[in-house]
Amino acid sequence: MIYTCTLNPAIDLFIEADDLLPNKVNRTKSEDYQANGKGVNVSIILKKLGMGSTALGFKAGFTGAYIQDELHAMGIDTDFVEIDGITRVNIFVHTGDQEYKIVNRGPNVDTNAYNKMIEKIKSLPDQSTLFVSGSAPRGVDESIYKEIAKIAFDKQIDLILDISSEVLMDCLQYNPFLIKPNKEELAHFYGKEDLTEDDIIYYGRDLLDKGAKHVLISLGEDGAIYIDKDHLLKVSSPKGKVVNTACAGDTMLAMFYQKMQAGFSIEDTMVYASAAGSSTAFSEGLSDLQDVSELMKQINTINLRGGKKNG
Repeated sequence: MIYTCTLNPAIDLFIEADDLLPNKVNRTKSEDYQANGKGVNVSIILKKLGMGSTALGFKAGFTGAYIQDELHAMGIDTDFVEIDGITRVNIFVHTGDQEYKIVNRGPNVDTNAYNKMIEKIKSLPDQSTLFVSGSAPRGVDESIYKEIAKIAFDKQIDLILDISSEVLMDCLQYNPFLIKPNKEELAHFYGKEDLTEDDIIYYGRDLLDKGAKHVLISLGEDGAIYIDKDHLLKVSSPKGKVVNTACAGDTMLAMFYQKMQAGFSIEDTMVYASAAGSSTAFSEGLSDLQDVSELMKQINTINLRGGKKNG
């Protein structure tokens, strides 16, 4: 069984406008509402790839109900904890070559709801898979990630973490199956301003040494690096007009997992993952993945232990 956990889900409102001017009425040319949140995105992409999952998280008010209804309409199971308030709406405004991101805090989670979430995770079947992605909502201390990691360790659950919190480092002792920091997050974890490629490899290996089983580091337009005890591989990104950076990493992660579980080589898995992430980056909202095969033709794989081949 596969589960995704989004502690602070959202509706993402994508807006296209000619301009965004202060003290003016800015008229939109188009708008699109989408159920979102990093774990929610993973569930959606997995579904498009033929893998079922159950989405966990906190939901509040009519916006939370909208997310649940949208997931059910896609055939995705949910098991949310109901809380007071309104699930947040994030706004992404595109004006020509500019992208503006307005990300709201979301509702407050009380102790009772927190405990319900922990109990749900404790009740997951042993040896299942759990994605935990995104930020913690108000009222939830980031130590929840460590608590979840320990539960997963005790129940032999394959834990996949995509979080920006420094608590990730405390989770490594519980041997998460896969972690997916981006370059900026990796630098933050180690107190650095910026990282060279050699730095990324060094710190990625350190994450392995500290307990992670697989490390996938997204580099944006520069591709991604994958590290495990047997592999050190980099892939490039295809070229295209970037219109949505919000969900690309979630798409990459879901595709990576699906291809890994399907038994693809790590080289092919990385090419698929890079193409899928870029497909969403070139789309408004989550990609329909129809252009992945074409995008794959642009991608190179580089064995950082020596050698290069075209994807």
